[in-house]
Amino acid sequence: MPAKNQPLPPKLLLAKSKETPWKGAYTLTGHTAAVVEAVTTLLDELGDGLIKQFGLSQDFKTWRATARLAAFLHDLGKANDHFQAVVRKLKNPIDNPQLMRHEALSVLLAWELRDWLSTGEGDVMVAIAAAGGHHLKLGGTSGKQTDEVGEIRESGVDEWTRGDRILLYTNHQHFQGLLRYGQKACGLASDLPQGLPTTWTIAEIKQRRQLLLQQLSTWNADPVFTAVVKALLVAGDTSGSALPANDVKIRPWIQTQIRYTLTEPELQHVVNERLEGKPLRPFQEQLGNATSRVTLARAGCGTGKTLGAYNWAKRHAVGRKLFFCYPTTGTSTEGFLDYAHEKVDSTLLHGRAAVDLEHLDLQSTGDDDDLETKLESFKAWSTKVNVCTVDTVLGLLQCNRRPMYCFPAIAQAAFVFDEVHCYDDKLFGALLRFLEVVKAPMLLMSASFLPWQIQAIEQAVGESVNIIQGPQDLETQPRYRFHLADAPNWERVQAEFDQGGKILWVCNQVNTAIAVFKEAQQRGLDPLLYHSRYKYGDRVNHHREVVDRFKGDGAVMAVTTQVAEMSLDLSATLLVSQIADPAGLIQRLGRLNRRYCGHALDALFYPDEKVGFPYGQDELDMGAALLQSFGEEVCQADLASWLEQAAVQGNPDRDSVWLDGEWRTYPASLREAGYTTTVLLEQDVKTVETLPAKLLPRYTVPLVVSGKQTKGWKKCRRYPVAPADAWGYSSEIGAYELSRR
Repeated sequence: MPAKNQPLPPKLLLAKSKETPWKGAYTLTGHTAAVVEAVTTLLDELGDGLIKQFGLSQDFKTWRATARLAAFLHDLGKANDHFQAVVRKLKNPIDNPQLMRHEALSVLLAWELRDWLSTGEGDVMVAIAAAGGHHLKLGGTSGKQTDEVGEIRESGVDEWTRGDRILLYTNHQHFQGLLRYGQKACGLASDLPQGLPTTWTIAEIKQRRQLLLQQLSTWNADPVFTAVVKALLVAGDTSGSALPANDVKIRPWIQTQIRYTLTEPELQHVVNERLEGKPLRPFQEQLGNATSRVTLARAGCGTGKTLGAYNWAKRHAVGRKLFFCYPTTGTSTEGFLDYAHEKVDSTLLHGRAAVDLEHLDLQSTGDDDDLETKLESFKAWSTKVNVCTVDTVLGLLQCNRRPMYCFPAIAQAAFVFDEVHCYDDKLFGALLRFLEVVKAPMLLMSASFLPWQIQAIEQAVGESVNIIQGPQDLETQPRYRFHLADAPNWERVQAEFDQGGKILWVCNQVNTAIAVFKEAQQRGLDPLLYHSRYKYGDRVNHHREVVDRFKGDGAVMAVTTQVAEMSLDLSATLLVSQIADPAGLIQRLGRLNRRYCGHALDALFYPDEKVGFPYGQDELDMGAALLQSFGEEVCQADLASWLEQAAVQGNPDRDSVWLDGEWRTYPASLREAGYTTTVLLEQDVKTVETLPAKLLPRYTVPLVVSGKQTKGWKKCRRYPVAPADAWGYSSEIGAYELSRR
């Protein structure tokens, strides 16, 4: 029965608040029609290319019918008293949350309609699973599988709703109108279903969930078909929501973006700009002539493999979009600025891109309204070259939001993955699944490929892969002289500085780097400090200052942590480093003599006494063994060969929510758990409370804190808040524990 003072059912069933400029698309039927139109347009434009990109066996007719059916079903569950009260701001969802999320109710209502839905040509089970997952909250929470078809929550009683049941407006004239729309759009039987439930108690919801779970346990899903329909619906709901709100017509806009692809002259322009009249190196020409779908480029730092990748794209990315994927935000930003910005229609696409571009005095694209999070993804749709972190693409395998929103661009793209040797087992496992499922042209680049990695890649691709070696004349040049000592040689550092040299000092921990920085200050070396424990806005400034000072004239010294291993594109004349794991040491050496000066330069190494974080004793022993394996002068080829021979068999984690989750759709981690937790500082809370979401990363800080330490911390904008009485901050040295200052 309804709540004591509950009004009569609303005249309109809403999908969105009427306070936003939704026009006709704020009603349930209007919004549903907009999403069906968006999904249909995406399918019609991607066409057979979508089937080829994912190696699908279903015909296009089945694809179209199933995706349209999913779009019709996705918001059925909004026809209930809890949601309609919330969308009208009559019910406070924080104090009294809805008993069940609307998309889970859509699944249960669609199950009630299954016989009628089966009269069409779409795959009903796939459509229901996609509809339930379109907000990425089905079957899992906090990255873990729950096997729940929707969570039943403590709703409480207010003047509009009761907390122990949901009223379903299935007899409402607008719900009946929605069914008639679905009948026409999806080719369903003309006799509409009768006797639909109008009330569900908690007990009835649990009973229906259990019956549905029993059916789902025997469902033999086609994993790729199901996954692609899910992604299409997420993208269709994004565009079907955002475009009407911005007074943009859906079909012509989507058609324009999908057809906006690369041409050979555009890619040739990128190559020409970088060459500055010089010829391509032979291995860069080999990349441009590669004909296989998947190609590996094995080349060290400073050999020009990025330029070779754009030459590769002239053959493989024409008529497509191009995703150029880097391991970190820093490397992707540098790759964007060095190669793509102002040379080809391109965008920098990662979670902190707006902050990077703001600090570089470049203009970021995108709209700054309430829909900015989803609208950011449209940059990928409407750009020819997307320079991004690898998470933007491979995150699709774990149903991460940005790649799901970017799916229409991913579905028609070619891909370059750089620095593959830096991938952890979880990230490399995602790459293998991507290679296996996505049949697009791909170029994998790395300083080294371990034998087991090549074998795993070939198994995923289903054939032998072409490995193009970097320029041997560059990789065999003697670049480094190793010196091991028990402590750092400050006299050698002072001499290099006095001679106008460029010194890079890499520490394994932030506190160690700060201590070295302060000693260098006392010695009059005017050092720069760069590590990860800054607010991201300050970190961008430190990064830019280090890169610019190394490019300029005169002596410079930078004290850094592991952030130097990939993010810094610079060429030092002296490297000082604590011993680390072999892969990290090789990356650090890639910053020494990067612009080859004609002879080997000194690299000074000393031990790290803090065993266990971030490196265990075995890793430090292997690093020491690497350094002790060589005599006077060392080249890049020597290091790659040593690493490939000494490598331990990896254990890539190939699990994927997107492909293995069947009916479940929820975001999970793409990478192995790190040591840090991203937080906000208490002193910044008032500033960030009203900050646009895309600028929020400016104030985030990664701290090495345990769950025990953060227990009880307040939260702001979903981030834990580090208390001001425990953590201090300065723009010069970053965040610091007050007890350890």
